[in-house]
Amino acid sequence: MQLAPGIHRLGDDRVAFLLVVADDGLTLVDAGLPGHRRDLRRALRALGRSEADVCGIVLTHGDVDHIGFAEALRRDHGVPVYVHGADAARTRGDEAAPSTATPPWRPGAALGFIATMLTKGGRTRRVAQVRTVVDGDVLPLPGAPTIVAMPGHSPGSIAVLLPEHRVVAVGDALTTRHVLTGDEQPQLAPFTDDPAAAAASLDRLAALDADVVVPGHGTVGRGTPRALVEAIRA
Repeated sequence: MQLAPGIHRLGDDRVAFLLVVADDGLTLVDAGLPGHRRDLRRALRALGRSEADVCGIVLTHGDVDHIGFAEALRRDHGVPVYVHGADAARTRGDEAAPSTATPPWRPGAALGFIATMLTKGGRTRRVAQVRTVVDGDVLPLPGAPTIVAMPGHSPGSIAVLLPEHRVVAVGDALTTRHVLTGDEQPQLAPFTDDPAAAAASLDRLAALDADVVVPGHGTVGRGTPRALVEAIRA
């Protein structure tokens, strides 16, 4: 799905990631599940590009359904993988995510998400080497991704603003489709480490100047980040 010139969402409403296409190379925001590498390769062939054109991967956080094929591209092509320092240990596999309360679920939606995890899954390899980022960093990658700290879902959760495209990828800072219930109301994502911190971080999202909000799970939000945050808080 092309969201704007040079911005493509790959995957689907259950698990999604972004591809930024520029003359000087490609940037990925998140890396889905391991099987999403096939989706990436199909998209690159259609664009006349290859994995060797990927200049970097920016992870919104270190959970398995976001780091998917990142280690494979790092290993095979030397692609650098960027993550907030507070999630570096989780991304490398040195630290496990804490247990959270089991969220509500409905059979149909939960089974659909499990099916995606199985069909696009496989062995997720933790990322052996990462480059750490902090709030406010502008990375030297196509699209000039700008790091916005959004702690809560995990300590190092971030949003990634692509200012020239007016697009912001939010990972699991929020969701527009609850993966276990199918509820399509904007809300905080399930399996959030610190819901109070995640709710507070929405203020940072609301302040961003963008027209498209892309969660890791759910439909794309067309409109300002502030409008989406207000919908959550309503």
